[in-house]
Amino acid sequence: MTTARRGRPTREEATQLKERLREGAISAFLEYGYDGATMEAIAAAAGVTKRTLYARYPDKRAVFVDVIPWAFSREVDRDVKRKTKDDDLPGALTEIGRGAIKRALDPDTRRLHRVVMNESGRFPEFEVSSETLGWSRRQRQLMDLLRHHQEAGSIEVDDIELAAEHFLAMVEALPARLADFGVFRSKRQEERHLKVAVSLFLNGVLSRR
Repeated sequence: MTTARRGRPTREEATQLKERLREGAISAFLEYGYDGATMEAIAAAAGVTKRTLYARYPDKRAVFVDVIPWAFSREVDRDVKRKTKDDDLPGALTEIGRGAIKRALDPDTRRLHRVVMNESGRFPEFEVSSETLGWSRRQRQLMDLLRHHQEAGSIEVDDIELAAEHFLAMVEALPARLADFGVFRSKRQEERHLKVAVSLFLNGVLSRR
């Protein structure tokens, strides 16, 4: 009896394999750093053979360039897909801010940031940090929200892009900076920080008419 030869993988199988390889690569880079992670270690972490890995990536550099933007953007994508109540501006800003803080304080995200920072000189591909680190997706979500309210006449903003940048920086930068020094606030303190940031931002953009 002859065994039927397996054909090409389906699109779903190919997508699952790609996800598996990326997850394995991130796990290896987090454990060993860029220099310590080998193609063998990445394949082992992904549970595939080196031949399977090399069939999709010519070398470790190609793996790194592919998986880093994906790793930083995937959590942001999940947040952005959650529908906010756009007519409730304070509530929508609060939800977007919570997502930004959560991502900034995520242990794996912070560790991966350090790996990328250590290797940034070798990877000019990562100079456009807004795209690489997933910032732009959340910023676009925020810009759409602000544009909606500007068109409704409830806010007045000269530069929506800059306003979105400033809001995210106000919400996310200090918690992330404190975390770099091992300082983490309580949930109550985080909510207080976010509430004040939303209030300050609204005071600056709400229409005075």
